[in-house]
Formats: sequence, structure tokens, C-alpha cells
Amino acid sequence: MIVSLTPAVVTAAEQPAYAGIRIVRAYPGEPAAPEITLPEGYSFVTGDKFNVASRAEYYTFIQGPRSVAGIPVTVRWPGERIRDVIWRDNHLTFDRPAADTVTFTVPVTAATTNADQPTIQVWSALPTPPGLQWRIEHNDPDRVAGPWTTVPWPAGQVTSVISYLVASNAILIDSGLAATAASKGHTWYLMGFETNNTLHPDNPPHWHLTYYAGPNTSAKAYLPHFWFDAEGKNFYNGMDVSGQGRQKYYVGDPAPMYDFADNLVATTVIREDGGLDIITPDEHTYSMMPGPSGDLRQDVSVVRDGEPWLVIKTSDDVRHGIMIFDVVDLQDSRNSSTTVHRYDRLTGVLKP
Repeated sequence: MIVSLTPAVVTAAEQPAYAGIRIVRAYPGEPAAPEITLPEGYSFVTGDKFNVASRAEYYTFIQGPRSVAGIPVTVRWPGERIRDVIWRDNHLTFDRPAADTVTFTVPVTAATTNADQPTIQVWSALPTPPGLQWRIEHNDPDRVAGPWTTVPWPAGQVTSVISYLVASNAILIDSGLAATAASKGHTWYLMGFETNNTLHPDNPPHWHLTYYAGPNTSAKAYLPHFWFDAEGKNFYNGMDVSGQGRQKYYVGDPAPMYDFADNLVATTVIREDGGLDIITPDEHTYSMMPGPSGDLRQDVSVVRDGEPWLVIKTSDDVRHGIMIFDVVDLQDSRNSSTTVHRYDRLTGVLKP
């Protein structure tokens, strides 16, 4: 149940501002909504996608006059203890006047609801060299929302997607594709998918190896959507090209990508084994394929110009905020590594 004391009153000359908030329960349970009270002049954005209950939390979007200082909000959740309140990447300070009640202040400053999506996005931005950006989405079955509540949990894809992104990062650096993009002021962007954001349903499971002809995601782009199945096997590339719409590629189809100045930047080909080939303009081929286990959910091998190069195994403990990348270099063991990333489990922000 959500309540406000009065509806928002905003004049025609003053556009409403917005704030998203996530109320995190101490223990997951059946999806439910708490009671939320807002001050006079503020209300909730209507619609199911703006008011969402999962097993772990409840999120909603507030609208009303812009307030940088913030507005007071009271949340009462009968029978539940509230563990945390998230706004963007911030843990809001709150008082607890009763066991099932918290009060806090939240700024209302976003120009649109979409502008406050960081509140419900649990991502980690990984360190990268120029010409490359990379994020990891942390998907928790207790946070599923929207279309993900009507399908089985994509356990295989959630596991394999991170290995694909780690492998792609290594390929873009080793091949010089990232450095070439940087020399043009362009950017490769590696992304997975998220299962908790109703403002961006982001389904079915897929991952991205995207080329932006500019410094950020507002530039023209070749934007592949690599769909993959429960075994981690890629089977379709729906590639959105700025100004050209969606282009469709299947197993064995070369999918060229350009920089919008008629220069080829790379070609991808989905492999028969469910992996992916990345071919550089000078025809060096990097192949992602099943690892030693033979199962793309467990590990991914990378073959460079026909020679075995890397074996990659990853894990992501979303309940404790610990992500581990194991990379074995079969050609030079000195380059093998195990990297542990610790992150805020509710926001994805990396910890020092």
C-alpha cells in the first residue's frame, strides 16, 4: 500500500521532478508493498512499471516540485524490518521510529523517471583503457521484476555472460581494436542484461559488444544483441545500426561493423558451437568457444589465430558482492591472473 497526503500540484510553467527509491527488506519474502507517506505536493508516478515489488525489495518513483534539499518520506512495512533505502547509488540515512518504520529525506531532482534509473540498476563499471567501457550487471533472483517474473530464472545466461564480457575485454585490448577506437575518439562498450529494471525490460537474455562512433552511448552505434540460451550458447545477433534499423544475423553469418566513415572496425560470426568469432579488419581471428569443461556455463576458451590462448572462468556472488575472474594464459603463464572485485551488493559500485 502506498499513500500520499495530497496529490502533487505542479503549475504548467513548472515541470515535475522525479526520484526513484528502493526499499530493501531485511529478509526476502513474498513480493509485497509497504505503506509510504509523502508530504503535501508530492505523489507517486502511476503504472505497474513504476511501482514494483520483488522478493527482496520494493521500488517506486515520486513526482512533484524539484527539491535539492529533499523531501521527508515515511515508510511503514508491517511485519517486516527494513534493512536499507537506496536512491541512485546512495544508501540514504534513515531514522527508525518503530521496528517496522523508517523515515528519511530524498532529493527530487531528476528531469524524467528514466534519468533516475541508476536507483534500480545494480551495475559495476570495470576499469578499462581508452576506447573501451565495460559494465557488469549483477542479477539476483530475489530482485526479478517485469517480464522476468513470468519466465524461468536464466541461470545459465547469468553465469556465462560475465565470461563472455571478460573474454571480449581481453580480445579488444590484445587486438588493438580498443586503441584504434580511442585514436578516433570512439568507444567499444561491453554490457550484459539486467533482470530487475522495469523501465528497461532487457529481455530475452543477451549481451552486447557495441561500437559507438563517439565518446559515449549518445553517439551513432553498431549495437549487437547476442541472444544466448540456457547452455550459454549464442544463436542470434539482432544488431541495431543507427539510421538503418535492426539487422539480423544467425549462426555462421558474418556481421560487419563500421565506424560510420565506411571503415570496417570488426566482424563477428556466431559459431556452430555457440561461441563467437571476432575478426579484425586485418583478418586476425579471435574465437570464443567452450572451455575445457565443454560447457559455456562453466568456462570459455579463447583461441587467437588458431592457437589456444586463454581459459576464462568467472563467478559472481550477488548476495555478498564478490566477483572473481580467473584467466589462464596458455601461451605465457606470467599473464595468468585471478582478479577479485568487491562491490556494494545493492548498487554495484566497486569497493576500493
